[in-house]
Amino acid sequence: MKDSRMFHENISTDCLNLTTTSTGGDAFQKKGHSARILSPEEAERLAKDKVLMTDFKQLKLEKEAQKNWDLFYKRNSTNFFKDRHWTTREFQELKACREFEDQKLTILEAGCGVGNCLFPLLEEDLNIFAYACDFSPRAVEYVKKNSLYSTERCKVFQCDLTKDDLTENIPADSVDVVTLIFVLSAIHPDKMRLVLKNIYKVLKPGKCVLFRDYGLYDHAMLRFKSGSKLGENFYVRQDGTRSYFFTEEFLSQLFKAEGYEQVVNEYVQRETVNRKEGLCVPRVFLQSKFRKPFAKTEVLAD
Repeated sequence: MKDSRMFHENISTDCLNLTTTSTGGDAFQKKGHSARILSPEEAERLAKDKVLMTDFKQLKLEKEAQKNWDLFYKRNSTNFFKDRHWTTREFQELKACREFEDQKLTILEAGCGVGNCLFPLLEEDLNIFAYACDFSPRAVEYVKKNSLYSTERCKVFQCDLTKDDLTENIPADSVDVVTLIFVLSAIHPDKMRLVLKNIYKVLKPGKCVLFRDYGLYDHAMLRFKSGSKLGENFYVRQDGTRSYFFTEEFLSQLFKAEGYEQVVNEYVQRETVNRKEGLCVPRVFLQSKFRKPFAKTEVLAD
């Protein structure tokens, strides 16, 4: 039986890259502030799934989170996720934040995995220096072994964003753009604020965090079997890795509580149809931009 996580992630990356596929599939995308409306059958299935995993098992998952991600990368090497060549298209901020065309940008990819977003960015834009970190030591090693990795253009390091201070590797107030893409969902909701607080330290005033992650009622959320639920909109996969599904309201409150200003925060809804397989798959993501405000003295000076 095919791993359900493989199904989840391959669809998510395919949907982000494509509007049509060679198998006759079409993808339609809309953005907005309205959450996806469930079918009666979907609503009934979610309503029945009320049993939460025991506290003992949940604590075990939290303690073994790094080990589970390391095992994930051991099993899949660098072959699981597709390279994300869609990033510069979806996040124009990577170009718009420059004061002049060839300005060198300093970015942080928080949660870089094996570099599926990092290396396409470095290839597409020669005027980027990237800091990159990941929870998994194995993932970091894969990045360092990549033929495109160069210490002149990139610094990668292992980091638990919920407790390891980023300023030990990155100067405070030095980063132009932070990408947080399909990362926060893997972290326990109670610790998400610690990640945002950590990132805030290294981001320049007036600069942004670019966010994309799973949205409420995404197809992946509806595929979890009974016994996988950890909390509201929070689930565990068969391999022990976890996934949270965001509402627009929850994400907005999360960032604002740590001092960020909201620029854009909306659902991206996609429906992919594969005529050959007879499948219609609804995908929901949250795509957002949050800014670190200028200090009051800086605003007055302008």
